Amino acid sequence: MTGDPRRRIPRTDAVLADPRVVAAGEGAGREVVKGAVAAAQERARDGRIAPEDVVAETVAALAAGPRRVINATGVLVHTNLGRAPLSAAAVAAVGAAAGCTDVEFDLATGERAGRGRTALRALAGAVPEAEGVHVVNNNAAALVLVATVLAAGREIVISRGEMVEIGDGFRLPDLLESTGARLREVGTTNRTNRQDYAEAVGDATGFVLKVHPSNFRVEGFTAAASVAELCALPVPVVVDIGSGLLAPEPLLPGEPDARTVLRSGASLVTASGDKLLGGPQAGLILGRSGLVHRLRRHPLARALRVDKLTLAALEATLRADPPVRLALHTTLTDLETRAHRLAETLAADVVSSVSVVGGGGAPGYELPSVALALPERLALPLRLGDPSVVGRVAGDRLLLDLRSVPPSQDDELVEAVRACT
Repeated sequence: MTGDPRRRIPRTDAVLADPRVVAAGEGAGREVVKGAVAAAQERARDGRIAPEDVVAETVAALAAGPRRVINATGVLVHTNLGRAPLSAAAVAAVGAAAGCTDVEFDLATGERAGRGRTALRALAGAVPEAEGVHVVNNNAAALVLVATVLAAGREIVISRGEMVEIGDGFRLPDLLESTGARLREVGTTNRTNRQDYAEAVGDATGFVLKVHPSNFRVEGFTAAASVAELCALPVPVVVDIGSGLLAPEPLLPGEPDARTVLRSGASLVTASGDKLLGGPQAGLILGRSGLVHRLRRHPLARALRVDKLTLAALEATLRADPPVRLALHTTLTDLETRAHRLAETLAADVVSSVSVVGGGGAPGYELPSVALALPERLALPLRLGDPSVVGRVAGDRLLLDLRSVPPSQDDELVEAVRACT
């Protein structure tokens, strides 16, 4: 038993006396701090962390509020890390809107004005094909609002191959049926054509829904009706493009965008604001003015409306290049130059890597990238640092992929690694 690593687990009194734990637990109460210590010790007994990491784990558990993270995973839109990081302009806009703001007030007349009118104008300007625009708190909310207004007590016609699970165990069919709509499934998992939809459309049809399967890809013997084909049917066509591209992106030719879909005749388009658009969490609704007006005036719209901070961040995002777009377009040459400069400072290896869009966008599409390779043992201390650095473990090495790390964070990344080594 002399070699049992559990013998190295520090005693409770020693951890409680550690200055880092004392500082982290200030104001938390002794029982809360002791609970954090006990939990860290238990993780060490189970072998989930090293005995030497009990103090760091305790400090991390006592940290108040969200922790800053440097995303070195290579996943540009990492759902578990908050999806799209905001641009400096969006952060500044949120700060300006944190106090009193003219979100629903006309400074020229001194009277009430349309809520979020400047953000909505910016969105309409980015997608001139849309006659009307509206913003709710996420894309699932956008679909719920559309289904409630257009199809409560009626049918939504949808392909079996597009009945997706949208994350965290939530499934699109359950979401839509919660509004009182009935789903009319057509086609098969891998092939659905225009005739399948046409035979299902009738007096009970509220709308046809086409969903971009953004978090998976089906290959082989497949077929899908185009938006243009569906728009020849005598009912509204709603298209959920998912990832939030407003205009075509040459680097992602398979990813649908709002402008192209609306040009094809779609009645409404729904999308996320915090994925490839690169802004805050929001659900975007674009399309025919009459339908958008009905959505905006429905009582449910009040429950789904966004706050002033989201409107400010969204408007700023629409007027500047967000980090997600910059990361997507960073050249391999620029990444290699950064990597070699950082590697000299950190005595790390430079290796080829592969990045992905993530966040349910461009499934299967890979972006060539460059990473710093460090010993795997640094993964946990880097995650528990301040700021936290999250990479990915491959084999026995920790890879810090630079495509998902903005150049402005290079100095912080170096200091974080130095602190662990």
